[in-house]
Amino acid sequence: MRASHQEVKHQLAIAKGQIEGLMRMVDEDAYCIDVSNQLLATIALLKKVNNQVITAHLEGCVLSAKDEGEIKDKLAEINSILDRMSR
Repeated sequence: MRASHQEVKHQLAIAKGQIEGLMRMVDEDAYCIDVSNQLLATIALLKKVNNQVITAHLEGCVLSAKDEGEIKDKLAEINSILDRMSR
């Protein structure tokens, strides 16, 4: 992976903390809208990290595959990911 490992790990650690906070909120029977707002914040963070990873893949692996004449497999992978992201 060519994305900044340090940045990705930092963002994932934040998401982990958010999820742990969500679990506490559920245990404490927090107000549903507060839980939902925190869920949306966590989802947004994970989407941001995923975009960083996908961008790194495009800029690294896909460009390398293009140079090596193996682009079709990499494009199929990207199409699969894009399809799953749109669900």
